[in-house]
Amino acid sequence: MSETPGYRPLYRQVYDIVVRRVAQGVWRPGEALPSEQSLARELGVSQGTMRKVLDALTAEKVLERRQGKGTFIAENTQERAQFRFFRIAHPGGKRLTPSLGTEAARVRAARSVERDRLELTRDARVVEITRVRHIEGAPAIREVIILPAAMFPGIEKHMPLPNSLYTLYQSGFGVTIVATHEELSAQLASGEDHRHLGITVGAPVLVIDRIAVDLTERKVEWRVSRVNSENLVYAITIT
Repeated sequence: MSETPGYRPLYRQVYDIVVRRVAQGVWRPGEALPSEQSLARELGVSQGTMRKVLDALTAEKVLERRQGKGTFIAENTQERAQFRFFRIAHPGGKRLTPSLGTEAARVRAARSVERDRLELTRDARVVEITRVRHIEGAPAIREVIILPAAMFPGIEKHMPLPNSLYTLYQSGFGVTIVATHEELSAQLASGEDHRHLGITVGAPVLVIDRIAVDLTERKVEWRVSRVNSENLVYAITIT
């Protein structure tokens, strides 16, 4: 039986149906959607409403239009994910591409703060990933990444992990990151920062606290990145 919109606003119902199908893997990353006309006919809505929904999801990077070919499920390729979610640059310069240094992963019981940040149950388990990322050959970023173990079973066995984890989340676990919520702060370098990044204890570091959410607005990753800010900045363009 095909899905049909219910009694909520029509646009929102159609939007939710398409998002749910993408989240459930009805259409895989890189796969073409049925035509606008076919989807409108199946869901019993006008082609204009269907186009509005597809346009909105394209703007949100869930879908992508390919001239003369149709609408496709967007893939979080390494290049796309780096461009969207990695914003470290030299002051006044172009954004940089990191490379991986050391990394480790383990599964353990979730701590109270992790349960709060990711909205997990009291008995939840998490995957803790720690890694150092290099910029131009030198260690520059120390990351601690917390994932709900139930959503990423066995991810700790995928070592070495890809540079952009969001590609693996999508291809290996059907979790598509569509947005991140970040808070930036200036802190003083710790002994761990000195050990992994070579920063003098007490020197300034840039700390990026990120919660990543998927298509269904679940909080699926908590990442804290500590950046050697001596020659690096967080760069963003606002239009």
